[in-house]
Amino acid sequence: MILSIKYFGLLAEATGRSEEKIEFSGKSISDLKDVLFQKYEMLKNKDFQIAQDNELTANETIVTATEIALLPPFAGG
Repeated sequence: MILSIKYFGLLAEATGRSEEKIEFSGKSISDLKDVLFQKYEMLKNKDFQIAQDNELTANETIVTATEIALLPPFAGG
C-alpha cells in the first residue's frame, strides 16, 4: 500500500520534508513507526502522535487509511 505521510512542526524540520509517499507493507501503527525510525533515526528522540483519517491512533491500531499525519505535541491555551 502507498501511504501519503504528512509531517508537521518539529517533525517536518527533523525530516526535511512536509510530506512524502512511501510503500508500506506492514499492518499496524507500530510497524509504520519502525519503518519511519529506520528512514529517519532522529524521530526516535521526538515526541509525536500519528493520526489516520484525522483520528489519533495507538501503536496497535491497524493502518487502513492512505493518509497519515505525524503530529508534534500541541500546547494548550
